Amino acid sequence: MVRVCILFAAGTNCDRETVRAFELAGATVDTVHINRLKERPALLRDYAILALPGGFSYGDYLSSGRILANELLHHLRDEFLRFHDSGGLTLGICNGFQVLVRSGLLPALDRPFEPQSVTLEDNDSGRFEDRWCRLKVEDSPCVFTRGLEEFIELPVAHAEGRFVTRDGSVLKRMRDDGQVVLRYVDREGEPAEYPANPNGSVEGITGICDPSGRIFGLMPHPERFVTREHHPRWHRERGTTPSGIRIFTNAVEYARKNL
Repeated sequence: MVRVCILFAAGTNCDRETVRAFELAGATVDTVHINRLKERPALLRDYAILALPGGFSYGDYLSSGRILANELLHHLRDEFLRFHDSGGLTLGICNGFQVLVRSGLLPALDRPFEPQSVTLEDNDSGRFEDRWCRLKVEDSPCVFTRGLEEFIELPVAHAEGRFVTRDGSVLKRMRDDGQVVLRYVDREGEPAEYPANPNGSVEGITGICDPSGRIFGLMPHPERFVTREHHPRWHRERGTTPSGIRIFTNAVEYARKNL
């Protein structure tokens, strides 16, 4: 049985939905508080998948995800590297994505926990954005998005989701290495402006992976579209596929076959 660790801290509020999504995908799931993992880092060895759900860890008081990122970096670095080197999968959703970029686990151009080269800034609109978005799934090594249709829809809910890079060289390298996984697009599948791009992310980027494809972070919430009834048009578009659930089943199937 594939075991999943849902890591949470004070302020995390999407853990239950993430648990349900992985359970629907066929996994056995535990929610583990960051303090418990700090006390016994070797607990991570019991799991094939580590997930950092959305929410407002530690109230986002220093910046979204910063405190939890520092805990990963300074208390769990060695154990996480062991987990990753053994083939483990890591998923960061919304606040979890913010944690991954601020800890240097993404984009990990050369290695995990490298100096931060990308970030997620305040939305250009200056306000919290909560809407469904159309996304383009790019060709990438990302384990979580294998087999997804070219265009999917997922909801977003964040105030700090504007993806930016340190400089143009980082952006170019991510493009060249296939680390851009998801982009906001408009209804025609073309590069989007507000509100289709809800935060002003550079080139509409809203999901990236590390070179291995086993660390994946995204701002949209796949756990909020795991049944067709989650979609606002489900009763009018009966064929609507819950694309969010596929992200979780991809992870579980990969772990079952490879770990």
